[in-house]
Amino acid sequence: MTASYTYNRPSRVSDEARSKVLTAAVQLGYGGPDASARSLRRGSTRALGVVMGEHLSYAFEDPQAASFLAGIADVCADAGYCMTILPITGASDDAARIPSAAVDGFIVWTTSDDDPILQAIQAMKRPAVVHGGPAIPGLGLVGIDNRAAAHAVGAVAFAGAERPAVVSFPLSRARIGTIMHGADARDVLFPVTRERLEGYRQAAEEIDIAWHRVPIGVCAHNDAAEAERITATLLSLPEPPDAIAAMSDEQAAGVVRAAVAAGRAIPDDLAITGWDDAATASHLGLTTVAQSLREQGAACARVALGEAPNPPAAPWSVVRRGSTRH
Repeated sequence: MTASYTYNRPSRVSDEARSKVLTAAVQLGYGGPDASARSLRRGSTRALGVVMGEHLSYAFEDPQAASFLAGIADVCADAGYCMTILPITGASDDAARIPSAAVDGFIVWTTSDDDPILQAIQAMKRPAVVHGGPAIPGLGLVGIDNRAAAHAVGAVAFAGAERPAVVSFPLSRARIGTIMHGADARDVLFPVTRERLEGYRQAAEEIDIAWHRVPIGVCAHNDAAEAERITATLLSLPEPPDAIAAMSDEQAAGVVRAAVAAGRAIPDDLAITGWDDAATASHLGLTTVAQSLREQGAACARVALGEAPNPPAAPWSVVRRGSTRH
């Protein structure tokens, strides 16, 4: 009992007794109670698993992913939990990683309708929440109304435009970069991408621009350099866009660089909008959608811990700056 108290309740052991126990432990090569055995005894790992459908480095390199993780970390720290990041990259063994994760609950970074990890998480019957979608029976859902936000910012981006365009997130887990016209929502498997495209479509049609005329530069990843390359291609078209709505501030930063390189004046020749209201949006003077991914990450953690099973839709707003005409 004295040894147990030394490791688990040291305030109940005298300094002399604790010193003797620790000295004996060193002599025996004993490193202390096994954390796995403890978790079996109490039926809890005191850890939340965060499932990221990206390369592990994305969690640290993408500003918004980092902000989202910081929100989860805030709640975990207060609750005495740790956080385990589970990168899911489209490999055949992705779903098999879920049952082996020693966690009490799952938080899923936005993914596609057909992602097999969703079924694997459902089968675990542990608290779980999806950020951004898709909506899955039995799993929580945290995020903003992406369609309404895209409609609102698209109306600002496309005001006065004759040839609007979109720089988009990937359409499916295949992550194929391409340029297409008027994407059919039925072919878009990422709910966040689908809902934003639907909002942009509505904004375009309200100014009598047929959706099939709108070029969409699909990026494989949320990457400024890729957005810059695809925007350069859009601007070289026979009828280049005079307004571009990007699905992130990272992408919008790439759009700005391509516009400057092509000699386009912002916003007179090319209006540009982003999404997230990250630091780069303020620096570049981007009109954008403001949302707090840190607060959304915290909301996801509270759902996974069973503290808030049905959170309301997260708030958002359009921040107008000098990259748009009106």
